[in-house]
Amino acid sequence: MSKKVAALGLDVGRKRIGVAGCDGTGLIATGITTIVRSSYDQDIAQIKQLVEERNVNLLVVGLPYTMAGEIGSQAKQVQKFARRVAEQLHLPLEYMDERLSSVEAENQLKARKRFSSYDKGLIDQQAAEIILQQWLDLRRSHLQEGGDNLHR
Repeated sequence: MSKKVAALGLDVGRKRIGVAGCDGTGLIATGITTIVRSSYDQDIAQIKQLVEERNVNLLVVGLPYTMAGEIGSQAKQVQKFARRVAEQLHLPLEYMDERLSSVEAENQLKARKRFSSYDKGLIDQQAAEIILQQWLDLRRSHLQEGGDNLHR
C-alpha cells in the first residue's frame, strides 16, 4: 500500500520558515528546525542542506488561504517562494491549506507546557509539523482508496 516518502514540510513566513520532516514510512511528521530568513540565497542554502541530509523527494508547503478560502497576497508570496525553491532543488511541490495552523501549533505547545509567546520559531516549526502531518494523513487516506498521486 505505502510508497516510501521523504517529504519536507515548510511553513513559510516573512521572518521565519518552520521546517518539518517525516519518517520513510510517511506516518509521522516531526518538527526539525526553524530557519530565520535573511536572504533568498541563504534561505535556499539551508533548505538545500536539509533536503540533502534527509534525502528529500518532495516539498509540502503550507498555503495561507484567506478565511474565505481565497488566495490572497500572502499566499501568492508563499507560492512564488515555494516554486522558486522547488525549481532550484528539482523537487515536486505540493501545497496544504495552512489556515489556523499557527493557532493549532500554539495550542499543542501549550498543552505540552512548551509554549512561550517569545519562541515564535518553535511555533513555526510546530506549524510545519501540522502541515506535513495533514498532508501525510491525506496521502495515506488517498493511497488506501487506491489512488496513486494527490492533486497538485
